[in-house]
Amino acid sequence: MTRTQCVAAGMTRASIRHRLQTGRWEEVAREVYSTAPGRRGWEIDAMAAVMSLAGFGPAPLGQPTAAATPPAALWGLAAARAWGIGPARVPPIVVAVPASRAPARRESFGVRRIQQWDRRVDPVAVPWRTTQAATIVDCASLGSPDEAAAWLARGIRGRFVTGVALQTELDSRQRIRHGSLMREVLGDVVAGAHSAAEVRFARDVERAHGLPEGRRQVVSAANGYAVHDNEYIDWGVVIEVDGRLGHETWRDRVRDGARDRQLAATGRFTSRVFWVDVAVRPCATAREVAGLLAARGWQGHPHPCRRSDCALRAAPGVRSPLR
Repeated sequence: MTRTQCVAAGMTRASIRHRLQTGRWEEVAREVYSTAPGRRGWEIDAMAAVMSLAGFGPAPLGQPTAAATPPAALWGLAAARAWGIGPARVPPIVVAVPASRAPARRESFGVRRIQQWDRRVDPVAVPWRTTQAATIVDCASLGSPDEAAAWLARGIRGRFVTGVALQTELDSRQRIRHGSLMREVLGDVVAGAHSAAEVRFARDVERAHGLPEGRRQVVSAANGYAVHDNEYIDWGVVIEVDGRLGHETWRDRVRDGARDRQLAATGRFTSRVFWVDVAVRPCATAREVAGLLAARGWQGHPHPCRRSDCALRAAPGVRSPLR
């Protein structure tokens, strides 16, 4: 509870001070008290941080309704942690307040002022936090471009948020870090790209070089339950994009090899690409995938991307090996 609530309930400042001095209560944030000293944890710290900025009046604390937007809310990675999608270890908690407020800085947690408060804050969830779509977009804006793509993929893959909700959220943000990238890759994520590496394959390898568009996340024809990252059904080719997740151990690699052999028995050929193939050498990877598809009957031709050193850009007077 907050000092404001205690006073509104009839307690004197002296009685509050006595409880703190005798250890019956503990101040867990500025003018926020716990009546169970010693009980600490991220959830308690997060709620205390939000309450410390909430500016409660005499009304008793209760779960807000849709008609009463919370006065403060967890933001960014803290909101993601509260939703159950963020990292277990969260940097210092950041609490958001409406842009019209200018609260004093707090040493134990960060403060962020945000626009469109009523739309971007969930009216019901406790500890109070930004909406699911706003949380994903906010977290995506914090790190690298690849981390931005990974956050979108995490939200879609886990059915935490819909592509429509993310698109609506992005449309409402005229200026946000990595905003152009997020708008560009959202379609790939909705289509089934489940990681930053898979987004890079669809964008930098496949689309940038005019390769046919594979079907994403196709249930295996070999066993009916495995899922393949990219399948070019007309030519019987499967391209798996192997990041670190799910491929770290020897057992993982043995499992992947067994899946590839099972698929080969159905007439499909599997090739695997890795992070370096899509992040460092996407043009060379495109040339290799194009050659594989051509060997299986593809009649099209890849084209160079915008990179001046694209591996598909033949030197003057030299015929492209795929034409």
